[in-house]
Amino acid sequence: MTAMTHSTVGSVSEPVLYVAFELSAKQWKLAMTSGFGVAPWVRTVPAKDLRAVERAIAQGRQRFHIALDCAVVSCYEAGRDGFWIHRALTQLGIRNRVVDSASIEVNRRARRAKTDRIDALKLVRMLVRVCNGERDVWREVRVPAASDEAARHVSRERMALVQDQTRLVNQIRSWLATSGARWPARRRAAWWTLVTDWQGHALPRTLQARIARADARLAQLTAQIDELETQQQAAVAAAAPDSAVQRLVHLKGVATTGASTLLDEGLVWRDFRNRREIGGLLGFAPLPYQSGEVARDQGMSRAGNERLQAISIQLAWNWVRWQPLSALTQWYRHRFAEGGTRARRIGIVALARKLIIALWRYATTGVVPAGAILKGA
Repeated sequence: MTAMTHSTVGSVSEPVLYVAFELSAKQWKLAMTSGFGVAPWVRTVPAKDLRAVERAIAQGRQRFHIALDCAVVSCYEAGRDGFWIHRALTQLGIRNRVVDSASIEVNRRARRAKTDRIDALKLVRMLVRVCNGERDVWREVRVPAASDEAARHVSRERMALVQDQTRLVNQIRSWLATSGARWPARRRAAWWTLVTDWQGHALPRTLQARIARADARLAQLTAQIDELETQQQAAVAAAAPDSAVQRLVHLKGVATTGASTLLDEGLVWRDFRNRREIGGLLGFAPLPYQSGEVARDQGMSRAGNERLQAISIQLAWNWVRWQPLSALTQWYRHRFAEGGTRARRIGIVALARKLIIALWRYATTGVVPAGAILKGA
């Protein structure tokens, strides 16, 4: 999720050292300045060397005549390094911001110069603008607590394994199709030795060997998925009765996997302030286009959390099936049930956005979605 920018620094007359990090695998570039109209100064330090960062910041204080008791504000673009740098800088007493790189304004020329130094200089100038009250300069990433970040690995690993499982099954089906064979509905041990091609002959030995190896990988994936699902179920069982995950799993149509993914991706810890922020994270937001007399609808942005998008669509279909009397299902059926397949698919996306907002309210405040049925009721 990205958050609106706002100033967290005191008066503009207070001396502040602004530091922008441009990260790479081998070295980091630090662009420093003390405010508007002051030419930035760039230093290069080895990557992940926090002592070198402290020395560079100390040199920056001396260069710009910033006292030791004055604030240091920094920023860097979110990327593969994650949030450990943010936590390390915070421990050093630095007020750090993690910036959504997709929100940074760029020159729209067909070709432009691009170096780490140029990026660092641009980033530190934008940081000064943000800290002095200018709005909508960029969007900032909501940094999770270390425990919340660690908890995401279970649901994300499961989702990746399910994707691998689906890909492997599709590969086996395609191999069988090249011989005119079909994927059997019931599969015993070494089932590929019993499958015949379009002539009724056994499959080639090389193909059988390939399927055997793929089947072994498929069995391993299935076992790992089962292990992760057991771990999720144990976590839900150990949660407090009034916890968000316990509330969600007590709704018909919401299972352990769906509830765990929603919470791991930040349904609660992102501290949403309104439904628009949830829609922004999902990417299910309209994109109007208007220029002069030309106006058209560009559809949805789709620039959201892909994991939340996938699980929200799944939950929406389950909601229609298991919560037929709820207000959301009634709205969906009134608007889209009589339409064709395309209309229903469009409608399910709209329902998914409404449903995630309703689940957020239920998880955080305990307000049950209108007409929803709880398990065991």
